[in-house]
Amino acid sequence: MNRTALRSTIAIGMVFTATIALAGCASAAPTSSAAPTAAAGSVDLSGVCPATVTIQTDWNPEADHGHLYQLLGPNPVINADNKSVSGDLFARGKSTGVKVEIRSGGPAIGFSSVSSQLYKDKTITLGYVSTDEAVQVSATLPTTAVFAENDISPQMIMWDPATYPKVTTIKQLGAALKADSGVVRYFQSAAYMAYLQGSGILPTAQTDGSYDGAPAKFVTAKGKDGQQGFATAEPYIYQNEISAWGKPLSFQLIHDTGYPIYPEAISVRSAELAKLSPCLKKLVPVLQQADVDYITKPATTNKLVVDLVTAYNNGWVYSAKVADFGVSQMKKLKIASNGSNAYVGDMEEARVQKVVDIDTPLFTATGSAPKSGLKATDLFTNEFLDTSIGF
Repeated sequence: MNRTALRSTIAIGMVFTATIALAGCASAAPTSSAAPTAAAGSVDLSGVCPATVTIQTDWNPEADHGHLYQLLGPNPVINADNKSVSGDLFARGKSTGVKVEIRSGGPAIGFSSVSSQLYKDKTITLGYVSTDEAVQVSATLPTTAVFAENDISPQMIMWDPATYPKVTTIKQLGAALKADSGVVRYFQSAAYMAYLQGSGILPTAQTDGSYDGAPAKFVTAKGKDGQQGFATAEPYIYQNEISAWGKPLSFQLIHDTGYPIYPEAISVRSAELAKLSPCLKKLVPVLQQADVDYITKPATTNKLVVDLVTAYNNGWVYSAKVADFGVSQMKKLKIASNGSNAYVGDMEEARVQKVVDIDTPLFTATGSAPKSGLKATDLFTNEFLDTSIGF
């Protein structure tokens, strides 16, 4: 499955220029092109990491990616044409001696997957690759995850609680939709939907793969239908920024149905893991700390996220209130959490293996068979994590 396409089609539903006005934004002042110097007492990444650590995301700037934008020091340089931002890479307020460039995905890379972009452009150091995408392309574009900034995926199925007041799960929704001749709209080829259908959680007859990211069909159905979405965005947007709807939504996370992917895990090209190990040993703890710092105190970074969206001006609309909601949901739903231990960013072998077991026959049936004999440990490593850093 093309993870970028899945994220983008869900997110396209947030492009409501009629309901949100774009705020003005001045590009940040350029910084010197001279190499940064690590501040005294800081983490020093110079010499072990690339002079510029380039990170490819799978969509436009948003709260879900806030931990990356937390890395930027003062006066980041915004490249509106390339939909990227760069600056000195900071760790807890001090320069690490290298720069970081954060590139947008989705429309900025022609809606291609991050895995394909990693192999197309070897200047990219790290990229967002969700577990199911890593499984799907393991035979052709192998990646290894080194840090999972979120423990749970915010992917969800949503519905109208006024129409279905007794529904609390996706399985219950499927039964209610059958009685009401309703459907759940989703992005065609989404791997999680094949899982929901195949496991009997959501009958195939009650699904519709025509979702295009826009809210029109959901609104027009007046509560009769369900829809895919992200728990960090749509519940707020539909209630507060889509005047034609303007009321609460109910939802269940796909994770809670038994599909435990790690979303947007920071990954490298597998063949380069050994070469990058000296860098990753120092960099991954910086990523962990940035994740904790962002979720703990997001205001400054959220302002930058909104400013970037405005500067990129590609039709994507993202308000400060949506960003704040995104962080609150990541906390409330434990999307951003330590998981089953006391530190952030690790991946559990049993969870990854479950995704491998679920997705291997699904992808094989659609002509994109994973690597033969694929094991969970082929897809991730926890070796670079600092077990003292957590929420």
